[in-house]
Amino acid sequence: MDELGLMDKEVTVILCGDETMRRLKREFWGEDETTDVLSFPTYEEGDSFMPPHLGDVWINLQAAARQAEQAGHGLEDESLILAAHSLWHLLGHDHDDKNSWRGFEKVQKRILQL
Repeated sequence: MDELGLMDKEVTVILCGDETMRRLKREFWGEDETTDVLSFPTYEEGDSFMPPHLGDVWINLQAAARQAEQAGHGLEDESLILAAHSLWHLLGHDHDDKNSWRGFEKVQKRILQL
């Protein structure tokens, strides 16, 4: 078994556009705006049991394309960055301050190097 107990875990990735993402963000966060990625875990924060299916990752391909162009890389790379970011959320992490945001960036880079 791996050190984090993450072997044989599943994540569902759903690709969508601005309209769907805006609807999801309004419905679940009460914010009437689009975003690049959302995570929906299948377990409650603080649970000691992590189920086989960690949750759903919704990636907004329209936002990813805009961000990829701004960053000077391709849509595939931007989508991988967003997937890595969202996976870190599904593993129970958040980015409430600069230190935790740096942790997200570090993990995203590490995941993309594998």
